[in-house]
Amino acid sequence: MGAALLVGFVAVFAWLWRGARRVSVAGHAIELPSLRLASGLTLASVIDITGAALTLYVLMPADLVQSYPYFFIVYFGAIALGILSHSPGGLGVFEATLIAGLGAAGRSDVLAALLLYRLIYSILPFAIAVLGLALAWAVSQRDAVSHSATWAYRLARPIVPVAASGVALLAGVILLISGNLPADSARLGMLNDVIPVSFIQASHLAGSIAGLLLIVVSRGLYRKLYRAWLLAMALMVVGILTSLFKGLDWREAASLLLTVGVLGTFRSAFYRVEGGSVFRLNAAWIVSLGALLAAVTWVGFFAYSHIGYQDALWWDFALHSDASRFLRASFVAALVLLAIALNSVMTGRATRTERRDIPDSVRALIAASEDTEANIALSGDKAFLIAEDQTAFLAYADTGTSLIAKGEPVGAEAAGRALIWALREKADKEGKRCAFYAVSQRYLPTYLDMGLSILKIGEVARVDLRSFTLEGAAKKDFRQARNRAARDGYAFGIIAKADLAPELPALRRLSDAWLASKQGEEKGFALGGFEETYVSNFDHAVLRNPAGEIVAFANLFQGANKNELSLDLMRYDPDGPGFVMDALFGELMLWGAAQGFHWFSLGAAPFSGIESRRLASFWNRVGGFVYQHGEQFYHFEGLRAFKQKFNPVWTPNYLASPGGFAAPRILYEVNTLISGGVIGLMK
Repeated sequence: MGAALLVGFVAVFAWLWRGARRVSVAGHAIELPSLRLASGLTLASVIDITGAALTLYVLMPADLVQSYPYFFIVYFGAIALGILSHSPGGLGVFEATLIAGLGAAGRSDVLAALLLYRLIYSILPFAIAVLGLALAWAVSQRDAVSHSATWAYRLARPIVPVAASGVALLAGVILLISGNLPADSARLGMLNDVIPVSFIQASHLAGSIAGLLLIVVSRGLYRKLYRAWLLAMALMVVGILTSLFKGLDWREAASLLLTVGVLGTFRSAFYRVEGGSVFRLNAAWIVSLGALLAAVTWVGFFAYSHIGYQDALWWDFALHSDASRFLRASFVAALVLLAIALNSVMTGRATRTERRDIPDSVRALIAASEDTEANIALSGDKAFLIAEDQTAFLAYADTGTSLIAKGEPVGAEAAGRALIWALREKADKEGKRCAFYAVSQRYLPTYLDMGLSILKIGEVARVDLRSFTLEGAAKKDFRQARNRAARDGYAFGIIAKADLAPELPALRRLSDAWLASKQGEEKGFALGGFEETYVSNFDHAVLRNPAGEIVAFANLFQGANKNELSLDLMRYDPDGPGFVMDALFGELMLWGAAQGFHWFSLGAAPFSGIESRRLASFWNRVGGFVYQHGEQFYHFEGLRAFKQKFNPVWTPNYLASPGGFAAPRILYEVNTLISGGVIGLMK
């Protein structure tokens, strides 16, 4: 039969040698290949079927396939029957024929060989073909693929930090646990043939430390810190090496290698550059890490519970001294965690920004601003964002966890909106909160667009000076104080800032005496303090006694175009007459009216005008409660009642900050900025 088939095969080739052939069967024409193409196809088929037969021949048990020609005959018959059965790939028929032809019924090793054959001969080429076609399609559709890949990358990018944090945490736990469990003896023996025992011991210790640090760094990955990403990559590389060198744990090393690849791909998701240490943890993380390390250590003690404890275990450095390696690694990991905890507790962050020089562009914008609150930017305790065209600036302070702007941008509105977004982006890059304290309605849409919550924190009182007088029952105290000062020979005057230098020592003595009587300290951020570099920026209203000595003063905030007049510091001699401040205040408002100023700002009344109805927001109800019941701490209602005597126009004052419990946190940080820290706040 074989000879007949070969003769027929040669005859077909001879027929094709004379030229292309066309065969018609039942009206269907078939174009036969040329001799060259037919030879090539035949050769490919012979190589294909021979390679497939050899693959299965190698996989089959040796006692069944001692003769390759016989095996090939059975194999070829199985292929033929599989084709004739019309079963997809001859599935079932091919296997049954081979088992019957080789007499391998009931042999599980033969079934295993046939399964591997299917994987190698069918699945593997299919996978290679799919990959090849995918690569070919990707090359031909480069633009579309690039666009789709970019879209998928952007879609996955926001969740990468969260996922990376979890993976790093899991990798750290795995390294810790694997360091506390016995190593495979066979693998240790293989390692011992290549590297010394001391290197194995050091790798085991380094792996446990890397695991602990990976858990610590996972917090930084969650916060999208670039330095945390760098450290995580380095620690995972250390983990890969130690996994191999401490016990040839290739699965652990492969998983860490895969994680490194994914983290490297999404490098741009970690863009924040916070100034603090990645290893500075809060109390919750310290407690959680301590509990985790205790649990992992317990796993180690449980694994080695059959070994009696001895002091000598600490100094056993033999190849198979797993318990000793566990004790040393646990002790060193505990020391590292203790060092991190102490560093986190002892290295705090300052809440007051260092003093800064005021740029000339900021001074020019303040001078051109009609809003007197812009002058508080001259206090020197804030940083500035300035528009590229220098048409606007934004003053802010850094508390270490938040960037808090004092007021809204000063200058052009369009440039101001860009600066608001710039501060928000800066805070995001540094992993901090962003908030805007004491702002009006002007930029509320911008704050809402960036996802901030708006909380009313009070109202600002402004008096119309165009029709202002001290007449009326409500202003009786000021009128009487002014008349009393005039009768007793007290004189009101304005000291221009150019003439202020000779008077500064007297103002300093008066300010210090006033501070001492209040048992307080100078304020900051939203209030000015008596510092010569600051007060020298302003004209001062003063009240002198008959001897010509200054007994009360106030520095003046004057808006451009005489739109608004206000004051910051009001200091007086605590041993002087009680009427001097009322007299100074009354004289100052009359002076402002005479100079043609439109408004006089009385400043804010905290928590004033907040609706605390049942359906109001939670924080509004809290603010309303504080306003009504907080008199023993601060005269909220008394302050508003005092300002109401002047029949002012009230405008709302807002805080724009992240929602939830971030709002009270921001208010706390604002108050520590104003008071110079927790101690100043308590005072």
